[in-house]
Amino acid sequence: MNGIDIKETARQLTERIWNRDHTSVTALIAGLSPFDINLIVSRLDASDRSELLEVLDPVDAANLLLNLKELSPHQLLTQLSPEAAAKILHELPSNIETDFVAAMKPAAAERILSLLPRQELADLRVLAKYSPDVAGGLMVTEFLQFPEAATVQQVVDDLRANAASYANYVIQYIYVTRDDGLLAGVVKIRDLLLSGEATALGALIGDTPVAVDHQTPIEELRDTFDRYRFLGLPVVDDGRLVGVVRRAAVEEAIAQKTARQFRLVQGIIGGEEYRTMPLRVRSSRRLAWLSANIVLNVIAASVIVYFEETLARLIALAAFLPIISDMSGCSGNQAVAVSMRELSLGLVRPSEVMRVWLKEVSVGLINGVALGILLGLVAWLWRGVPTLGVVVGAALALNTIVAVSIGGSVPLILKGFGVDPALASGPILTTVTDICGFFFALGFAAFALSHGYL
Repeated sequence: MNGIDIKETARQLTERIWNRDHTSVTALIAGLSPFDINLIVSRLDASDRSELLEVLDPVDAANLLLNLKELSPHQLLTQLSPEAAAKILHELPSNIETDFVAAMKPAAAERILSLLPRQELADLRVLAKYSPDVAGGLMVTEFLQFPEAATVQQVVDDLRANAASYANYVIQYIYVTRDDGLLAGVVKIRDLLLSGEATALGALIGDTPVAVDHQTPIEELRDTFDRYRFLGLPVVDDGRLVGVVRRAAVEEAIAQKTARQFRLVQGIIGGEEYRTMPLRVRSSRRLAWLSANIVLNVIAASVIVYFEETLARLIALAAFLPIISDMSGCSGNQAVAVSMRELSLGLVRPSEVMRVWLKEVSVGLINGVALGILLGLVAWLWRGVPTLGVVVGAALALNTIVAVSIGGSVPLILKGFGVDPALASGPILTTVTDICGFFFALGFAAFALSHGYL
């Protein structure tokens, strides 16, 4: 943090906010890195965060919100007057603007939207209809578009005349359209500036431009950007240019989706949590998973109750039950992670369940036997009873095979049924490995006891 005193800086910022000192607040914020901004603003009271946006001018407030993605910036907007919120929203890129509006409560969103320019409101309503995981949901509608007949000089004159309007555009390319509105080609800014003033844009475009359909899914967008080293791609609807999707937006969306899937696999089903959120929200999100987990653990515990007599006669086995369950769960989570990654990268299809299962079983056999022998030796040496080692080792080996089978195949099966595999794979894996682990260990022990081997 470059030696910045977070507490003191937050105090200074609060003081300037209270004094409504626009100049000094702007100067203080401008001197902070994005990381420091997040950290310092998170130390402010909720009312002071909203007041901060009121003190800044709309452009600076919009830039601040872009750095506060971890602090629910859309909620900050709803705490402002609709007039102030509309001015700030107007300065945001269209894709971010749409995301913020979608995250707001409908009543609050409508109050703000009613104050936006008519065309901007119409564009937002169109963008809001798209899924966030397709090109239309990730594209921006702020781009430079000119007809084929426009000359280089005309384009340059337009850029100069509308410099203020274009200031927030990410300008890398000029998009050239035909008279009927269909995309004709793309011209790099560099090529534009190095061409003669009288040259028409139509003469600068090459072959058929690389474009993506507005319904192209995010995985396909990522693959397209991998094939072509473009910073942005035009988005078309029946050949008509409707927006531009940037490489950075796709990469960020992929990262967020991966993080979301990881949280779901780990059982964090309430969404992202930050300590700046209201206590009630944080508590309810955690309880949502913890409450469901009680049911899953009761099922696993019922297996232990069923073998209560066996466990009473061989109390030493109780020490190994959590080890068998945990080790198998770790192996299963490894398999889940591989399947989830291959699904996201397009390296495997849901129909390939059998192929994936066979590959996981082969790994499970090797690792299961190795781990089973290791844990069996520990049990034998600890209690001096070889049969206990066999029971524990065999249970772990079999449960490892079960775990990797579930971990590898369940995500594909769920994906095939149109269910998000990240949502259910973790709970299913945990429940089955617990139940099977306890059943194998106690079942083998009961058999050994009944035949006099223990």
